Amino acid sequence: MKIAVIAALAAAGAAAPVPDISTLDPAVIKTLIPDKIDWRPAEGLTGVEVSKLVGDQAKPGFYVVLNRFHPGSFSHPHYHPADRYIMVVSGTWWVATGANYDPERNTVPLPAGSFATHLGHEVHYDGSRAGTDGAVVMIFGYGPGTRIECTGPRAEVGPGPCADALAKVRR
Repeated sequence: MKIAVIAALAAAGAAAPVPDISTLDPAVIKTLIPDKIDWRPAEGLTGVEVSKLVGDQAKPGFYVVLNRFHPGSFSHPHYHPADRYIMVVSGTWWVATGANYDPERNTVPLPAGSFATHLGHEVHYDGSRAGTDGAVVMIFGYGPGTRIECTGPRAEVGPGPCADALAKVRR
């Protein structure tokens, strides 16, 4: 009798077969599994790839993108005109504020699961330190989500957040 009860309980707890993702109604839910993500080189960022998930950060409106930073890849000091919200999906994302560019000494680690807000018009830089596994971050906000560089050929000219941040470095 005890064996029959144990067998019945075990059978009741057995896992049901798992349906395939193709059984979902695409009129109800849109899905994207990791091996179907369309990664493309990020404009102006060596060693970084981007995937647009929702909207277009270059245009007005809500957007969601993934950025994948390969080990040793960093943006340079820059800012955005509006707030951007970031969730670290995998790896460790390294961030710094201001224009004192030194990724190996000035950046702070944010592990997977961390959340950050890049405030509009505030200078920062970010990426993945060399010798790490890289990082994937999900960025969302309202566009346009333009990146305004503080140094280099595409740098902002004249007064503004970059000039203010660079002046602090020179002091």
